[in-house]
Amino acid sequence: MSNAHPRLNLDNDELLSTTRAVRKRLDFDRPVSADVLAECMSLAVQAPTGSNAQGWQFVFVTDEDKRRQIGDLYRQAFALYRDMPVAIHKLHANSQDTQLTSSQSRSASSADFLAENMGRAPAMLIPCIAGRTDQPQTNNLLGQASTFGSIIPAAWSFMLAARARGLGTAWTTLHLMHEKEIADLLGIPYDNYMQVALIPIAYTLGTEFKPAYRPPVETVMHINNW
Repeated sequence: MSNAHPRLNLDNDELLSTTRAVRKRLDFDRPVSADVLAECMSLAVQAPTGSNAQGWQFVFVTDEDKRRQIGDLYRQAFALYRDMPVAIHKLHANSQDTQLTSSQSRSASSADFLAENMGRAPAMLIPCIAGRTDQPQTNNLLGQASTFGSIIPAAWSFMLAARARGLGTAWTTLHLMHEKEIADLLGIPYDNYMQVALIPIAYTLGTEFKPAYRPPVETVMHINNW
């Protein structure tokens, strides 16, 4: 594989710790070529899948009208989500960790921005996986874990490869409130393939990103016992 597109000078740890959910710093006016998408995709499909099934398909949306329609549906879904208890605007609201609440407030503001501007992203990625976890034969923990575990690593690899080439991405799922409508719009065979995310793709305004604030790993790390 030839690396035709220039890459940022990031070592592995920098890449892993600075691949952020980019929203306000997406450059909506700079085109993203099919070549750079394919280059990132060639790395993404090196990810592992359950039983090496490789039951994935990746739908890129660059058509302006289709992006606008998807953006409209995402905005409608976000309006419903915003009032839910699990919304980013409400989580950690009562935390005594001021760094965490500050980080959450910034994330909520950027989520609002993306909801209003999703349709402006020059490219979108919808990762899809064969099978549906809302069917009886796969609606169990094993079936769900195997299905999602066979697509999320590849999608994340794409996002890492994109970051290395100066592109920003954000993992979103609210469009799934309108999954069937979007499947019909894009010709995705709804009965056979499940969409798992909607990822806007754009070059970033500036390439420097810092690690996000996280509580100490000791608060989430367990060895041998919970």
